[in-house]
Amino acid sequence: MRTGSEPSTARSPLRMRLWLSVWGMVWAVFGLVAFVATGRAGWATACGVLLLVTVTDLCVVVRHLRQGPHYQPGRDIPPYEPDRGGRSRPGR
Repeated sequence: MRTGSEPSTARSPLRMRLWLSVWGMVWAVFGLVAFVATGRAGWATACGVLLLVTVTDLCVVVRHLRQGPHYQPGRDIPPYEPDRGGRSRPGR
């Protein structure tokens, strides 16, 4: 929900997540190869699981980047007014 207090130059952290996923993937592959070469199966398994997590995150980020700026209003859409109707929120 837009409240109107967002900065007009706000950016999505998707590109940062993309590069962090690539960085994590490189290190996970390096660790996997190194631990397999030294015969440490437990650490190799941990690096393999980490590799799966980073590849999954990379796929999700690429999918979101390709979808484009959907559900985000442009500059010609005025901000929504904050809800001041006095409705109580659960947990407050």
